[in-house]
Amino acid sequence: MEKVKNHFEDEANEFDSLILKLIPYYREMVTSLVTVIPFDTSKPIKVLDLGCGTGNVSKAVKERFPKSRITCIDLAENMIEMARSKLSRYNDIKYQRGDFRELEFEKGYDVVVSSLALHHLPRDEEKKEIYSRIYDTLRKGGVFYNSDIVLGSSNYLNNLYMEKWKDFMLKNLSLDEIEEKWIPKHREEDFPVCLLDHLDWLCNTGFKDLDVVWKYSEFAVFGGCK
Repeated sequence: MEKVKNHFEDEANEFDSLILKLIPYYREMVTSLVTVIPFDTSKPIKVLDLGCGTGNVSKAVKERFPKSRITCIDLAENMIEMARSKLSRYNDIKYQRGDFRELEFEKGYDVVVSSLALHHLPRDEEKKEIYSRIYDTLRKGGVFYNSDIVLGSSNYLNNLYMEKWKDFMLKNLSLDEIEEKWIPKHREEDFPVCLLDHLDWLCNTGFKDLDVVWKYSEFAVFGGCK
């Protein structure tokens, strides 16, 4: 995780422009994540944003739920500072820097969201553990939705997804940069697992009404209700 932290510390300032070059349909993915939050938009819901980055998901949550109270957690201090700047108009957002594997979460959240963060956990057991902790921090009827990189159910699909991802990046980046920088970073820092495994783990944790609400190749938005 130290490599991941350093990566995001270094790239915080250019993250918002870079993410659009690296992640297909990034804006649509974030919109899908926020749209499925099933509460009255006038209610003061309590939200936890795990791996908040520069605050894009939290900003989308505040735009749809103006009275929401959000806690933003991220590993990189520079990302937290970017989020503070982006969300500076709001006075009901808390920020915490740290490894969410080691932090204590408050109880009683209505919503937990995470975007492009949990795939950095290197071991399956760590992913299962964070799902269990998310479940425990939610109130009954609360929801968790995750937008992340996932694997397909076969080598054929994973190879296809990789080619489609490269084709997308080639619209904005050189082949040399993709093959010498971004693909090696992906292989070193990302530990995605099969989407069906995620759903199975969430079900075993106790989540219900599980669904995949958006998907494009190896990028997916999925989750459910406590």
